[in-house]
Amino acid sequence: MVTRLLGALSLMALCVTIHAGGVSGAIRQLRQRQPRARGFWSDTRLFILVAAWMVLLHLLEVSVWAVFYLWKGGMTDLQSSLYFSAITYTTTGYGDLVLKEDWKIVSGVEALTGILMCGWSTGFFMAIVSRLYEGGDARSRA
Repeated sequence: MVTRLLGALSLMALCVTIHAGGVSGAIRQLRQRQPRARGFWSDTRLFILVAAWMVLLHLLEVSVWAVFYLWKGGMTDLQSSLYFSAITYTTTGYGDLVLKEDWKIVSGVEALTGILMCGWSTGFFMAIVSRLYEGGDARSRA
């Protein structure tokens, strides 16, 4: 159990590293972005790009957990492993696929990691929205 917990904490650290790299890369891209005429469509395009980037980061993190489950025999095939990881990471937890008893601590850490990473993404997204609209009423920019 301790070995699996250490493995889960290592995966959590890898997810934090992936997320930190992805958010840092997005910040660099946003800082380099040329100021242009702003309006509803250009703002919406930015929001869509940031949301897509965050979803891709989460999918990469889900895949890391899935590969771990497959590698260590927690799941029997990649499709099941990806599905189980996605529903665990997002805390949906349908319960149609479950890990063996001695693996449950790992899935709990994955769920906590997913909550943290989704919260981080939400905070980052809201920081962008706030920065975009700071100093004025959003309706006056459309």
